[in-house]
Amino acid sequence: MSASAGDREPGIPLDNAKEEVSGPTCTGESSKHDSAVCAGNSEIKSRAVVKYSAAPPPTSYALLQEQTDLKLPPANWLRENPQLGSAGTTVLGSSSKSKPFSSFGMAYEFIDCIGDDVDVVSDSENIKKLLKIPYSKSHVSMAVHRVGRTLLLDELDIQELFMRSSQTGDWTWLKEFYQRLIDQKWQRKKKSKEHWYQKAILSKFLYYSINGDGAAEPVPNNPNEREEEEEENEGEEFSSSWPTAFTSTASDTEESDAPKQESVSMDSKFALGQVTSVHKEQNLPMLFNEGENSQGLRNDFVRNIMWTFEDIHMLVGSNMPIFGGGRYPAVSLRLRDNNKPINILTGIDYWLDNLMCNVPELVMCFHVNGIVQKYEMIKTEEIPHLENSTFSTRVVKDIAQNILSFLKSNCTKEGHTYWLFKASGSDIVKLYDLTTLCEEAEEEKCQNPFTLPVAVLLYRVASNLMLKARQNRKHYGTIRTLLLNCVRLLDQERHPQIIASAHYMLSELFQLDEPPGEDGGESPRGGGSEDSYSDEDREEEELTEDSDENGSYSSCCSPHDDSKAVAVIRSVWELSVPEKYKSTHQIRPSSAFPVSQDKEERCRHVLSYVLKGLKAVDGTIKRESDLPAADPNTPIPLKYEDRSAIGACAAEQGISLLLERARLLQADHPTRSGMIPGSWQHRMKLQLFLKASKAYYVLSDAATNLLKYGRALRYIKLSLQCYDAYCSVSGTLHPQVLLFHSQCLSLCGDIQLMLAQNANNRAAYLEEYSYQTKEDQEILHSLHRESSCQAFNMAADLAMDPEYQLFVSSKCYEAAYELLVSEALKDHASDQLAQVLKRLGNIRNEMGVYYMNQAAAMQTEKEVKKSVSVVEQEMWKKSFAFFEKGMKDFGDIGDSTNTALLLCNTGRLMRICAQAHCALSSDQSRGEFSPEEALYYNKAIDYYLRAMKSLASRENHSAVWDSVIWELSTTYFTLATLLQDYAPLSRKAQEQIEREVTEAMMKSLKYCDLQTESARQPLYQYRAATIHHRLASMYHSCFRNQVGDEHLRKQHRSLAELHYSKAVGLFLSLKDAPCELLRTLLERVAFAEFTMAGQSSNAAKLKSLTGAVEIMTETRHAFQLIQKELLEEQTELSEPDPAKSAESPDVAAGPSSGLNLQEVMKLIAVFEPSFSFLLLQLIKLMTTMKRKPSNKDEDLLKTYKNVYSKLLRAEKSAPLHSRVELHIELLQQLTPQTGSDDTGTPS
Repeated sequence: MSASAGDREPGIPLDNAKEEVSGPTCTGESSKHDSAVCAGNSEIKSRAVVKYSAAPPPTSYALLQEQTDLKLPPANWLRENPQLGSAGTTVLGSSSKSKPFSSFGMAYEFIDCIGDDVDVVSDSENIKKLLKIPYSKSHVSMAVHRVGRTLLLDELDIQELFMRSSQTGDWTWLKEFYQRLIDQKWQRKKKSKEHWYQKAILSKFLYYSINGDGAAEPVPNNPNEREEEEEENEGEEFSSSWPTAFTSTASDTEESDAPKQESVSMDSKFALGQVTSVHKEQNLPMLFNEGENSQGLRNDFVRNIMWTFEDIHMLVGSNMPIFGGGRYPAVSLRLRDNNKPINILTGIDYWLDNLMCNVPELVMCFHVNGIVQKYEMIKTEEIPHLENSTFSTRVVKDIAQNILSFLKSNCTKEGHTYWLFKASGSDIVKLYDLTTLCEEAEEEKCQNPFTLPVAVLLYRVASNLMLKARQNRKHYGTIRTLLLNCVRLLDQERHPQIIASAHYMLSELFQLDEPPGEDGGESPRGGGSEDSYSDEDREEEELTEDSDENGSYSSCCSPHDDSKAVAVIRSVWELSVPEKYKSTHQIRPSSAFPVSQDKEERCRHVLSYVLKGLKAVDGTIKRESDLPAADPNTPIPLKYEDRSAIGACAAEQGISLLLERARLLQADHPTRSGMIPGSWQHRMKLQLFLKASKAYYVLSDAATNLLKYGRALRYIKLSLQCYDAYCSVSGTLHPQVLLFHSQCLSLCGDIQLMLAQNANNRAAYLEEYSYQTKEDQEILHSLHRESSCQAFNMAADLAMDPEYQLFVSSKCYEAAYELLVSEALKDHASDQLAQVLKRLGNIRNEMGVYYMNQAAAMQTEKEVKKSVSVVEQEMWKKSFAFFEKGMKDFGDIGDSTNTALLLCNTGRLMRICAQAHCALSSDQSRGEFSPEEALYYNKAIDYYLRAMKSLASRENHSAVWDSVIWELSTTYFTLATLLQDYAPLSRKAQEQIEREVTEAMMKSLKYCDLQTESARQPLYQYRAATIHHRLASMYHSCFRNQVGDEHLRKQHRSLAELHYSKAVGLFLSLKDAPCELLRTLLERVAFAEFTMAGQSSNAAKLKSLTGAVEIMTETRHAFQLIQKELLEEQTELSEPDPAKSAESPDVAAGPSSGLNLQEVMKLIAVFEPSFSFLLLQLIKLMTTMKRKPSNKDEDLLKTYKNVYSKLLRAEKSAPLHSRVELHIELLQQLTPQTGSDDTGTPS
């Protein structure tokens, strides 16, 4: 027939169901016809679904008058007629000779069915021939191919093959083997004249039966012409239906370049266009294109039917003409010689034809010597019971099941060509593996003409499954098996395009952007064996291909005949025994999909397939003469440089290439290697380069997570080099590719940042960066055929200077940001844009901190405090500029937490600036607090307050909030301390300074969080105690120096007492600040002494002195803490413990770690005279009192005298711990007398 698959009209019904069958009748591809054929007490299930029909709706047949002479041709004879299809254009009638690749034509067109849904794909004639094996003496010769669970059956005309081999020299090994097999010289049997006579009158009968004007009128013709025409048609039978040769000329390719529509959807997805439009040197065009060079690989059947016979699903091609008429709207027409009864073979033939096409009735026209005699109508279910042709439908069903089981059990290897052979007149059926025989004969695999169609079918089934695999990963193992078998069959020099595409698809199976096992338990191992496309029958996996458990048909065979056979059916009558053969044999799951949890392993699989694909493509491109040959064994060095000497200007020029590549638009001219844009090589290289780039990106990301930053940088460099090569051959860049590129640049920025932050491991990183695998080298050599791969060197080189690495990192992020806000991506990248802005904000913070630390280090390194240097100011400016940019980046994405952190860092920068402006007097000592210092401290306070405002409340981010509060409190405290210690009296009045100090101290106190339990709580307590102590000291000083204003003096006195008591309470609670506690108490005693000095009456003085002694007794707690620490130090000296380390804050932030002995000695030197003076004054006062002392007073006086006496006799040169013990003892004696031991002894 001439209509191509693309021209057919789906939706034309094949026929209508029988009247007895319930259910509506549909049309088109979805029409389904069920029928049940009764045979005695049993019932055969048969169901036909028309997948495709090129025939018009059945029209009623013309009933020929009796005595019509069928030897005379009708007027329309041999004219093309859609009613008859291909049966009409030849004298062969409906039994048209099967083409050797007819099943492949159907398989290509209905690729969805292949591999899983369908058991058998074949011409209906082959199916009938197989099911008639036990009844027929004629020979059977069929080629069997396996694709997944599907078997493809094609007639293998062995004699025709040998006719070709005598001309070409091919297959001589098979010819010799065949001659040994049947033990005789082969001869081609010529068909008898009677055979051709019967064929001719059948053809004429069918043309007569077509309704239409003049259709049935005989046309007397020149007999000679008619004989010539018959001879021509006889020649058609003998002409080779085998593909003449698997070669293609340029004109063939040009004339037939329209691929079937079936392949279009897959082409775009997996670069399969290259399979359907191959380069001239390829052999593929004739496989897919319609026309003269189709080589039989078209679907030439009038209709394709999905026929389910019992539990066997078959995709069948049929050319049987179907007419309307009679009681049913569909009948088949048959012509019979009245003198010859219908035999069993003919009966089975008619029955199976009607079942396959779901035709409910058969119309038989009887003739004698070509003269029509009568018509007879027979129902399909009655055919098995006709006289002389009675057969059991149940037996036919058993034959079908047994043959299918036999073939499935033994045709186990995908890609192999099996030969099912039964000699004429023999009862023995043998199965040979021609592929294995061919290999043993040491002939090239391309000499098997089935190799290429099988490989292409495996490839196309895999392509089709690839589309489904997006939803269901259980297909992955199957796809991998199909593709590996496809590649194994093909020669890379002859078919580089399919091989490259197959390897690309293999690389696509390994998901790089998601961890395995995310599909709710659907493991990719499902369907991994070469047989099974589903998970059923997995318990039989342990049986291997070499297993002997093949049933009776692999029983011993004579070495002469059967040594080469894979399997043998000893007698065709075995096929009639129900379930004689069971398909229990499983295939070794050698190609199960390798599932790895390890990302690196998956990426290495991908890169190995990419490399094979690139080699296949590179082999087809003629290298230009000026392109130097690269030795794949010579490594391409990955250079590193110390970039510290490179100026920012040169670096800016280098980084500009990052963006140039993104905006690339290339003219339509050959690439560096000579590839023509638009060619299959061009499209395939684009896919492979991009896949390699993604694999290296994932490897880099994984290495980053493992903290292997040298390795990560090497991989991201390779990824960017693959992308550079992609840009070199690509005319335009798809938004998804640009998005991926921005991810690469972001990752490169991350790695450079981590390298800058981990400068200590530079040697290890350099070693990782310099290592290279052979696979990476070979991929690089392939990349260099298209590009110099230098565009991103600056971004991915390993520098030695942290400042430069930070600079490169920021430039990578900036380039990624520019890409994402470009015209091409403005609608695609909202999520990624936020990530890149976050990274930009972060790197700018890092750079700001880097320059801030540099400035702080300069300050520390100064031997003599001088005025601020220009270099320092430059550092401040750089740091400040980066902080400002970072705040803008975080502000753009509404990240208030990070904005607060940057504001906090800016506050710290302001404090560093303030410290740098510290004024010095002429003798290099600290001068007065300068206005510049005040300015910068106030700026710092402003930034901290802005940070608090940005956070709004502690709930938003408690850690950052606590950090900001601490820094703000510290800044206020530092400002107040400097104002108090280095008061600018030359500029401001004492009262104003005191007010400012009080205000700053109170604000610092306000932000001391004493309630929240945290690591900083002791620090806050220490600071609060210090603030109260400093305020008390200030009010003490004001009280002493204030003259005149009594009200103000009283106020200062009460404030001093208030702050002293709060300070003492806080220092007592700390238990690790004994010196501060002692100093505060001594100051408080001095304050009481000064108060007493202004009193005149003895009673008032006695009260003040008693109060002072009570305060003094509180110092016992401080001395006990000092004693405890002295004992701990002694223990440590006697038993050193290197593992122990003090975990207390530094001196500036909180109490000191360890005891300051000098400070203790100074305080004791103040304590002893002060204590002596108090006791002496008390003794004097109590002795000289006029009133008679009570017993209590006498005891008290006695105690005071005893303590005073011991204090006077104490050795001043005694060891410190002895003096401390004495003071504790003396204070202990006073404690019960004063009743002030309410706080207890600290532990």
